[in-house]
Amino acid sequence: MLAKKIEEFLRNNKILHVAAPVGLGFVIFLSLVLPISLRSSTSLLDIGDVAFQDIHAPRTFSYESQILTEEARTEAEKSVQPVYLPADPSITRKQVEKLRVVLNYISAIRSDIFATLGQKIEDLQKISDLKISGDVAETILSLDDARWAAVQEESLYLLEQVMRNSIREDQIANMQRNLSTQISFDFSDSESEIINDIVSQLITANSLYSNDATSASIETARSKVEPVIKKFVAGEIIVSSGEVIDPLDWEALQELGYTEPKNKALDYISAGLITVVILIYNVLYIRRIRQTSGKKIQDLPVIAITFLLFLFTAKLIIPNHTILPYLFPVAAFGLAISSLYDYETGLIFSISLSILAAFNEGSTVDLAFYYFLPTSIGIFVLGRGRRITTFFMAGLAIGLSGAAMVISYRLLNSYLDFTGVSTLIGAAFINGFGSVSLTLIIQFILSQVTGKVTALQLMDLARPDHPLLQELLLNAPGSYQHSLQVSNLAEQAAKMINCDALLTRVGALYHDVGKLKNPQFFIENQPVNQINTHDKVNPVLASKTIVKHVEDGLQLAQQYNLPPQIRAFIREHHATSLTRYQYNMAVKKAGSEDKVDAAAFRYPGPNPASKETALLMMADGCEARVRAESPKNVEEIAQIVDSAIDHYLNRGFLSQTDLTLNDLRLVKQSFVKTLKNTYHQRIKYPENPVENEKTGKSGG
Repeated sequence: MLAKKIEEFLRNNKILHVAAPVGLGFVIFLSLVLPISLRSSTSLLDIGDVAFQDIHAPRTFSYESQILTEEARTEAEKSVQPVYLPADPSITRKQVEKLRVVLNYISAIRSDIFATLGQKIEDLQKISDLKISGDVAETILSLDDARWAAVQEESLYLLEQVMRNSIREDQIANMQRNLSTQISFDFSDSESEIINDIVSQLITANSLYSNDATSASIETARSKVEPVIKKFVAGEIIVSSGEVIDPLDWEALQELGYTEPKNKALDYISAGLITVVILIYNVLYIRRIRQTSGKKIQDLPVIAITFLLFLFTAKLIIPNHTILPYLFPVAAFGLAISSLYDYETGLIFSISLSILAAFNEGSTVDLAFYYFLPTSIGIFVLGRGRRITTFFMAGLAIGLSGAAMVISYRLLNSYLDFTGVSTLIGAAFINGFGSVSLTLIIQFILSQVTGKVTALQLMDLARPDHPLLQELLLNAPGSYQHSLQVSNLAEQAAKMINCDALLTRVGALYHDVGKLKNPQFFIENQPVNQINTHDKVNPVLASKTIVKHVEDGLQLAQQYNLPPQIRAFIREHHATSLTRYQYNMAVKKAGSEDKVDAAAFRYPGPNPASKETALLMMADGCEARVRAESPKNVEEIAQIVDSAIDHYLNRGFLSQTDLTLNDLRLVKQSFVKTLKNTYHQRIKYPENPVENEKTGKSGG
């Protein structure tokens, strides 16, 4: 298989023992710093750009908003009234003096005896400081000297009185409107009109605007405005997708660093540090587990490649999204690895994947826990994943735990948006069921690459209605019963030493399927009263016929598409042992062992390469000997078991397995217990008396 070729290549190249972890770390580092991972949550934005996605606050933060502060200060500035200087007496005197000059000029025109009425009116309308209509000019010229003198006096008095007040530019019109009410009632309407027309035009502002004083007031008002603090809660939308970025939005984005390029050096340093820590963590685990228990993690290169594929996919999908991080099926990796190998391996590598997948995201810690804790729960619920219902329960457990974590995060941050939380809860459940669905696909792919068989495949192979088992049952029932006995024996022992009991049982069920090619040649398929030990057959030919059931079994395994792990049971269950009965017969006929070629009686092997196939070999031998020798008590069963296992041990058939002496002790105990219950002595019941056919009563 591909996995074994990769592992063998790494094992034979000592340099790669160091280069492989370093290379793995470098690839992890690249996955964290490539543009797909380091792309900002938004490209460099500017005012007037359209947001191509929702931009959320990656964390809770606050800042002094220059824009809002300036708006508040502008409002304070608008509330400041203009500042005017006190009334200037010189302006009043100037206007009064101007009125005297105008009145004297009018008097001169009135007293001109040589000018006609039209010329006088024309002269009055040429006065530069006044605009006198033709009607008013005629009225002025028509007054007698006494009334004109009174009009002059009233005009001077009225202008002086009005100009004593503080008059601003914006108050002139109001003063002019109210002027007529201040004219003495001693004057007629026409005379009052003359006074009002002349005086109103000479009213001017005597309280001037002070720019310096007003500016000082404005500065005082602006200085009293406190800076405006803008706050965003983690997860809050700063800019919605499709909105035009205004100055206030841009200010918030600027605070987050989205408006200018990030410092790439800091990203590289942080990615390098987390890569080193994760790599050390996993290397120490692999070394420690090997030192303490002698356990070796199988197919480590394939697991590493799968890990990297998940990591690169996560970094391609997760950044810059709100919902997709909660949908990404990180749990599928842990579920697939734990169900194919063991839960410890799944948990350890899931921790690393969860941390790295969430690295450099807005809520790194929250997201990492969201990935790892539901994954762990799913791993414990799934176990080996022997049934589809177990996968469903694992998906439900992942969804429920993920939803609970989403709610807890929102409650902790005091940010509970019903719509947003509902969406994330839905994403958690989709994540759960999507993860278990993807797990089934990954299991199948990895099983093809590594040669490992999944629990679901094993359960299917263990069904009695499997075509090959049915054929074995019908055509070689003795071998079928033998396989059942051996599978029970090996399975119980596998449980005792914590190896794969299900794989052991299924492998044992198929280990003798090769006997289907010639079932009657094997004693267990022969009638009790017609046992043929093949004593009359040439021992070499008999041995070759017996040994051939291994080759025939492999051919049937290929024909029925049995997985490579099951084929290993067929290939290895006799190791390189001899067909002892035929060999002894050959020695007996030859008279000496030196005259017999032992290779002609030896199975092709190889010796067992795993604990499971070794258990089958020992169980097969023990069951056959116990059945053949029919021990009468437990002590005799124990002696047979001890003798058989010691035989395999002394001849080196177990040298390629990881079985310890303590494992062998437990195996012996398990074999004895199972065989005792299987082959215990039974009570011989007396025969029933013959019944009278007519009366139905027993004969006496």
